[in-house]
Amino acid sequence: MSTLVQNGIPQTLLIDADDTLWENNIYFERSIADFISFLNHHEFTPEQVRERLNQVERESIKTHGYGLKSFANALCKTFECLSVEPLTPELRERIHQFALRIAEHPVEIIIDVPETLAYLTTQRHHLILMTKGAPAEQIAKIERSGLKEYFAAAEVVAEKTASAYKDVAEKYGLDRDVTWMVGNSPRSDVNPALEAGFHAVFVPHDMTWVLEHEELGSPLRPGQKLLKIQRFGDLKKHF
Repeated sequence: MSTLVQNGIPQTLLIDADDTLWENNIYFERSIADFISFLNHHEFTPEQVRERLNQVERESIKTHGYGLKSFANALCKTFECLSVEPLTPELRERIHQFALRIAEHPVEIIIDVPETLAYLTTQRHHLILMTKGAPAEQIAKIERSGLKEYFAAAEVVAEKTASAYKDVAEKYGLDRDVTWMVGNSPRSDVNPALEAGFHAVFVPHDMTWVLEHEELGSPLRPGQKLLKIQRFGDLKKHF
């Protein structure tokens, strides 16, 4: 049993959603592969097309944020950049479908997630779901996931920055000494949470989005902890 639990100290766990609680990026990767095949570029390799798409997505996010509409916009802009064929309304609609069909997938919960959330709540830990993206899309996934009952609240933010974490801490009156951010992204879940003064739990995912890749940070203050586990279910060993 965890020392924290033995000492009777409930913890607040801010828990990421996409690719931490349920699968997400795998569906985007399939759509990207289909888009690259559809483009069928005769000069650039699939890897080069993907790199251009990554560049376009980085810029698109600044204007359109995250979500399927932003992704569809990035696919169309990439087509315009690389194709000698003009982007007709018909082609635009077809490319949009590569993105919009992602919404048709049922929410695929990652193994051991419901059991682990149930366990954490029985140990008196306070769970808050914290995700980023298009609010309507994220809220819809939360509702469809069947996991909402385990969380005291859900926060959807435009970007997970240290400032965003501090805002959530202020909103809920969180004590940084007993607050953890749990997620698969070094860039969005671990590093800014550490910067905000929280503890963090890194749960790697094989399909983490390339734009979320970043060198994993280290604790920045005395007593701050960074826990690395192999799978979500391992939380039961520590909390």
